[in-house]
Amino acid sequence: MIRVEQVLDSWRTIRQDTAAAVEDFPAGELDYRPTPEVSTFREIARHVLDASDGLIGMLLSGDENFNSGDFRARLKTHMRALPPAEGAAGATELANALRESVAQRTEQLAAQSPEFFAQLITRMDGQQVTRLEMVQTVKEHELTHRSQLFMYLRLKGIVPATTRRRLAKQAAK
Repeated sequence: MIRVEQVLDSWRTIRQDTAAAVEDFPAGELDYRPTPEVSTFREIARHVLDASDGLIGMLLSGDENFNSGDFRARLKTHMRALPPAEGAAGATELANALRESVAQRTEQLAAQSPEFFAQLITRMDGQQVTRLEMVQTVKEHELTHRSQLFMYLRLKGIVPATTRRRLAKQAAK
């Protein structure tokens, strides 16, 4: 059985590492992309923020069908506004927004009843899942994109926070 608090705690940890990646990346290079056809570092980080705010916002507002034609319009109503940023601007604001978002959304989710999480909804791909499974999907989505951010860090010669912690533990033994 998956417990709500474990899912939320895990997501908080994942998000801290996502925000740390934004802070660790050279601020003047947030628009870096390794090849022309992939998203920039900034676009990926912003996508993590927008997708989680939007999807969790839809869940909390009682939306039950994420597979309908106006999905993107409904998603946008739950995204937070950030000033447009190019170049070095916006790294701190983006990292702060990532942290604020997960704190707000996990607090809102923690206040929900077990019945809320057990309710079935229709995911974007048409699959029926519980609301808790949808929260897990949002968390897994972020893990995928966090891995992209970590790869971009590595391409710049920067060690991600997760590896730094592991190395620090090994050195302390």
